[in-house]
Amino acid sequence: MSEELLINVTPREVRVALVENGMLQEIAIERSSRRGYHGNIYIGRVQRVMPGMQAAFVDIGLDRAAFLHASDIVRAPVASVEAETTEPGPPANADIDADTGVRVDAPAPMPSPVPPISGLVHEGQRIVVQVVKDPIGSKGARLTTHLSIPSRYLVLLTTSKSIGVSARIEDEEERARLRDALTALAPAAEFGFIVRTNAEGLAAEQLQDDINYLTRVWRAVSVRFAAAKIGDCVYEDLSLPLRSVRDLMRDEVDKVRIDSRETFERTLKFVNQFMPAMVERIEHYPGERPIFDLYGVEDEIQRALQKSVPLKSGGYLVIDQTEAMTTIDVNTGSFLGTRNLEETVYRTNLEAAQSAARQLRVRNLGGIIIIDFIDMADDDHKRQVIRQLEKHLARDHAKTTVYEMSPLGLVEMTRKRTTDSLARQLCEPCPACAGRGQLKTAETVCYEIFREITRAVRQFDAAKLLVLAAPSVVLRIEEEESAAVAELEEFIGKSIRFQVEEQYSQEQFDVVLL
Repeated sequence: MSEELLINVTPREVRVALVENGMLQEIAIERSSRRGYHGNIYIGRVQRVMPGMQAAFVDIGLDRAAFLHASDIVRAPVASVEAETTEPGPPANADIDADTGVRVDAPAPMPSPVPPISGLVHEGQRIVVQVVKDPIGSKGARLTTHLSIPSRYLVLLTTSKSIGVSARIEDEEERARLRDALTALAPAAEFGFIVRTNAEGLAAEQLQDDINYLTRVWRAVSVRFAAAKIGDCVYEDLSLPLRSVRDLMRDEVDKVRIDSRETFERTLKFVNQFMPAMVERIEHYPGERPIFDLYGVEDEIQRALQKSVPLKSGGYLVIDQTEAMTTIDVNTGSFLGTRNLEETVYRTNLEAAQSAARQLRVRNLGGIIIIDFIDMADDDHKRQVIRQLEKHLARDHAKTTVYEMSPLGLVEMTRKRTTDSLARQLCEPCPACAGRGQLKTAETVCYEIFREITRAVRQFDAAKLLVLAAPSVVLRIEEEESAAVAELEEFIGKSIRFQVEEQYSQEQFDVVLL
């Protein structure tokens, strides 16, 4: 498996693409006008406590108040609940993602019932929090007080003293070796640590370097707490290029190609310090042709904004992202197969499972996902399709959970979401249809205009009326609704004139009283 990391830098935007065997697998975008907050630590103030939701809204200096659930609050001793500052740090069972270093969307099950939110925080309280999910749509950021700081190989847990190993390291002997090594290196540590997937096969000396680095970072962050004001960011994660190298650089990555000399030198310095064995893989790309064009990434991004995804067999997927969930519909399309219907459906579903797993990564789709596979009668075929989906999701750095196929052929799954999807980063709702994906017909708009005229005449005095509307609507009125207009003029006793407005969308119109 050959992988390359491509980093494209322009003055206002940085983009990072992970390409596997010449095919785009992931794309991350960071703009200077809208940098993400995921992983940042802030000094906040509790604005409002919502007992009915078991949550609080916290001011951390962003446009919208952030959301903090009771299960994401470190439970302090009863005597210190009313203390001015809630001390950070996750308990031993905190659900930390070993590949990103922060808690996942859903909190880990608590060993005992979560106390009422009013017993954990109060309005006006100063509190140290970390962003685990960026603001998405109309929702504010999601927060936790279980603070953690990631490095290349470890995640530091600020108050827990437990030691864990990423579940993605499956070899039991290697898991035990890493756990024992970390226990020996930090026998009296005041912090807990999680061993990340990148640490597999690592020597103890390299783990020690990460322990020292994380300890220094946390000491520096702790010093800032006292002087910081509400809304101050006391810890900010690395920039996108360095964060991508830290999290995605592994043995399978043959090279990192960067088209900015300044970013290349900064990245080279970072790699020299934290992963010197991989220095030779960092390259500056000086070519005149844009690096994303060279690898076909620009075309892939444009395709990732389309609803329909063609399959090589002739089938296709239809992907719909809504507020509640993402649905993926599988269709055979022009694929007729060669044997029988069951075999055709099975082959299409296998290909769709592979393609769907890739599309989730490329489009950065998260939350609840429903895949509507074509109905299959053979139970073994159903199991094979699920295994194919899980196999291709295994390389996804985001945490995924896949459930069994339902009798209707639906597969329910979740994928951890921390930032907006690709489409929501690059696009906005259509101003003509307001994001519905549909426009009212010219006929429908004509009848809305007639009703609005009747309503206006009953409310206000006017000698005549002027209607401003889109060309298609005015054309419909003049050619097919002229009789209706004549009847309406007779009914209201006033003349109506229609004027074309080229800039109006089909649904937009104005009734002006003259």
